Amino acid sequence: MQMIKGKTARLAACPWSEGVSDAYRDYHDHEWGVPLRTDAGQFEFLILEGAQAGLSWSTVLHKRDGYREAFANFDPVKVARFTEAKQAKLLQNPKIIRNRLKIAAAVTNARAFLRVVEELGSFSEYIWGFVDGEPIQNRFRRQEDVPATSPISDALSKDLRQRGFKFVGSTIIYAHMQATGMVNDHLIGCYRHTECAALA
Repeated sequence: MQMIKGKTARLAACPWSEGVSDAYRDYHDHEWGVPLRTDAGQFEFLILEGAQAGLSWSTVLHKRDGYREAFANFDPVKVARFTEAKQAKLLQNPKIIRNRLKIAAAVTNARAFLRVVEELGSFSEYIWGFVDGEPIQNRFRRQEDVPATSPISDALSKDLRQRGFKFVGSTIIYAHMQATGMVNDHLIGCYRHTECAALA
């Protein structure tokens, strides 16, 4: 932030982060593009990105606390145990996106997530392996240059589907990669591009 005539002015940032809400801007400024290497954090974004399919990220972000409450603080062990009755009850919860397929997918994905952990020891290490453990540093100048998918998201999406995950198409997975810092897609004119690159 900069001070201009006694007021706090925001540094140049990605255009998509402007004019939506304080929470949306805060997400851009503090989370998006930050390398996330914990299994817990990866699972949270798997649920949230799957819920976002077909909707705006703003919609999901503003229901994040509701998801945290409804999905056992994003504990994959607990979510994997959700019964059909529990899932039916979640359909009545206005704090989350009440979509039967997305709720069922969250439970399916929790079980698949635990299988990966059991097999490989860490979901985070598994998923970061697709970028050789290091964030991809893109240098886009315009928002329209930022892709919706990549060859890596294609490959990761395919592997996740083969492992039984749902709502993990290439577009969703590329968004997941952006959110968890596997790829730095802050525009080079955005002050966060350099900051996130330094975190790598």
